[in-house]
Formats: sequence, C-alpha cells, structure tokens
Amino acid sequence: MSKKIGFKKTAFAAAIAAAALVPLSQAQAADYQIDTEGQHAFVQFKISHLGFSYILGSFEELDGQFAYDPDDLAASSAAIEVQIDSLNSNHAERDRHILSDDFLHASEYPTATFTSTGFEVTGDNEGVLTGDLSLHGETQEIEMPVTLMGQGDDPWGNYRAGFEGSTMLTLSDYGIDMSDFPEVMHQLELYVTFEGIRQ
Repeated sequence: MSKKIGFKKTAFAAAIAAAALVPLSQAQAADYQIDTEGQHAFVQFKISHLGFSYILGSFEELDGQFAYDPDDLAASSAAIEVQIDSLNSNHAERDRHILSDDFLHASEYPTATFTSTGFEVTGDNEGVLTGDLSLHGETQEIEMPVTLMGQGDDPWGNYRAGFEGSTMLTLSDYGIDMSDFPEVMHQLELYVTFEGIRQ
C-alpha cells in the first residue's frame, strides 16, 4: 500500500512530513506536542546527485502532535505540518531552485502535511505508520516504519517520548517531473525524528 512521492528536476531534496502531517487546525487533540522550540524534531532527506554522491537537506520549520499509549499502540497517531520554504540543503542557490516552480513551487504550495490513518504494531517499540501525505498539490498514501527511541521524565518536570522513521519516496508520484535526470535521482529517502512533550 506504500505510495511514494515526487518532486521535479535537479537533485531535489526533501519531502516532508514526518511521521504524519496535516494542517494542525484539522488534527485531533494529541497526547504529545512535538518539541520544535528545543530543536528536537527534524525532517530530513537524502537524494542521489547524478549517481556520484548525495544531496542532504532538511526542512527547518515544522509543527505537530502525536498520540502514543504503550498500552494501546494500535491507537497511535500523528499530525505534522512542514513549511516548504524552510528548506535548507546548505547551498542557497540550489535551495532557491528547488523552491521554484521547477520543483516544489513553494509560492503556490507553501506547506506539506500528513495525517496518519493507521498504525500497525510490528514488534517491541516498532510499527508502521500509514497516512496521507499532501505535497505539491497532490495527496498520496505513504507508509513509514517507525521506532520508539525512548520515553520518560526529563529534568524539567515533563514527560517525553521520541520516535524516528524513514521511507523512500518516488518524486513523480507528486507531479514533479524528474525525467531530465538519471533514474537514480527519481527517488529520495525521507528521514524523520521527533520528540514530544506529554500534555
């Protein structure tokens, strides 16, 4: 059921979403608020550069929530929204090109969102999160294997839980044309890690 994702031309980079994304106004109240103020949440990508090396990057502005109950793992859910123009691949000119209408068209599609629709437990502290990822004006279902990294009290009186996950995205699935580039650049790896504070 995995669907993959798309972008367009040059070593594009980045997908978004991270374990689940959707406009926060539509998200259900969650047990955990993702800790973006403390820089403990990341949406990163890795894509081949012509088959010779890789381009690595991230989206630096995101917000979201997730629900997690160790006694009812199947009820886990997540909702995250990513600001597309927060893309950073450590090369300003390349970032401008990726954000242009050649690729992400950030002026027309300023956010990427994902809303989870299900969670399947696959092992101790592991599962597969399924959800709808909206990017570049298209919405597709994706699956992302995720792992609980840890949970517990922090030094400031909060209770935290953290997860990581990754998936491969096919860029053309989101209407981004990579046909001028080698096939090895038609997919990218999306990696997401986030830590949340129980509310």
